[in-house]
Amino acid sequence: MKKLIGILLAAGMILAMSGCGNDEKVIGGDVSNAPGSSQQTAGGSGDSAGSAQTSAKGYVFRHNGVTVSVDGDMSPVLEGLGEPVNYFEAASCAFEGLDKTYTYGSFEIVTYPQGEKDCVSTIILKDDTVSTAENISIGSSREDVTNAYGTDYTEQGSMLVYHKDGMRLCILVENDTVTSIQYFSTVLEE
Repeated sequence: MKKLIGILLAAGMILAMSGCGNDEKVIGGDVSNAPGSSQQTAGGSGDSAGSAQTSAKGYVFRHNGVTVSVDGDMSPVLEGLGEPVNYFEAASCAFEGLDKTYTYGSFEIVTYPQGEKDCVSTIILKDDTVSTAENISIGSSREDVTNAYGTDYTEQGSMLVYHKDGMRLCILVENDTVTSIQYFSTVLEE
């Protein structure tokens, strides 16, 4: 029952953030020197890709040397990560253009249109083979989360919500174990 409530909470947050479509932004590029970030990869590959730096805000996600941050440009992410396992697009209800969803197996990135580019609005970690830049993954303990991010969060049911630089990091904790990790843009809330 608790797992069902957690899934419904996560789905509700996605719907609330998306209006009638995905209103999220995409950001990417290598920000390995950004404050508060460490290289995140799956499968143990911690190399930074390229030397170009982008200014990331909020909490970032790293995979195979590519840094993804909320409200950033998706183009460098696509260049770094390559073709997704699955791709979906739909007309945006909040912006002019298309909202796009890129699935890369263990994680998913949703974008929203912003002029000529697509920006990251949501990053969803789907299993324990990937983790946040602060090394929190599905299966981590609540104590691991508070050690990594501190206690300055809002609690919404079983979800710990961290706010930073116009984005939210939402970590669902059930029975002292992380069961969901999602990064959200707050662009529609402004």
